[in-house]
Amino acid sequence: MSAANDPRTRLLAIGAITITSVLWGTTGTAATYIPDASPLAIGAAALGVGGLLQGVVGIGSILRARTLLRARMNLVLLGAVAVVAYPLAFYSSMRLAGVAIGTVVSLASAPLASGVLERFTRGMRLSPWWIASAAVGVVGSALICVSTAAAAPGDAARTLGGIGLGLVAGTAYALYSTVAHRLMRERVPRAAAMGAVFGLGGLLLMPVLVVTGRPLLDGAVPFAATVYMGLVPMFVGYLLFGYGLARVGASTATTITLSEPAVAALLAVLVVGERLTPVGWVGLSLIGVVLVLLTVAPESPAASEGPMTKAPVTSRKEDDRRLAA
Repeated sequence: MSAANDPRTRLLAIGAITITSVLWGTTGTAATYIPDASPLAIGAAALGVGGLLQGVVGIGSILRARTLLRARMNLVLLGAVAVVAYPLAFYSSMRLAGVAIGTVVSLASAPLASGVLERFTRGMRLSPWWIASAAVGVVGSALICVSTAAAAPGDAARTLGGIGLGLVAGTAYALYSTVAHRLMRERVPRAAAMGAVFGLGGLLLMPVLVVTGRPLLDGAVPFAATVYMGLVPMFVGYLLFGYGLARVGASTATTITLSEPAVAALLAVLVVGERLTPVGWVGLSLIGVVLVLLTVAPESPAASEGPMTKAPVTSRKEDDRRLAA
């Protein structure tokens, strides 16, 4: 039995991604401790710093895999641009629509976008397990969204703007997850793939941080919240996410992270003071069902074995020789 099909390996991967989603779910609440900073500053600091740390940690692997990465530079650049777009849209979405709604829309849209990407870029047939999990997760997320909107109605234009930016964030998240997974399938080591995509994305976010980041340093609490977001959810979280992404498909990984809206909604209720109606609690329960479904579901052959149309053997052997050199 290969590692990709080993139930224990799959369970560990699901566990790593679940822990990641819990950590990510704390970012919206942490951002409320920096009220004077723009969402652009918060996003640039969180994923910019975390991305650069990914690049630093993976520098050795990146250098060893430089030939493989250079041959796939278009993919790396595409992933890096998605890394830049995600936090800027995500935190702006939360600022406009609220922590729970912004997080729910961003994360609920990601599995659907990821599934579409895998279907059209890899010709991968989506399994009934994934379709069921995604459907239940989206319904659960929608119920959380409806609950928080009903409990704290606000300006309709701001809410719609936040929802639109959440859809942008979800698409960007699905895109960089798919890019990183594809690099790994094409023999780029995990540390090199994650380090290159996120390191370059973090570097591209630095000008935004320089221009907008002054309020992040205004006091111990904003500074501590900024450091926390960069080090824990974004750095440690993405290390765990990379581990899991190397062992399950991108669509499965993004579906597992539907647990992030549940964590964000709970923290929004317990810490921020937002309210959750009984409908919202039903939504949280459905998110738990998603995790159970994905834990017991068999991994589809396409997700574990790679694309239906494989790269020529000669080019892979050549890549291996260059990497070993």
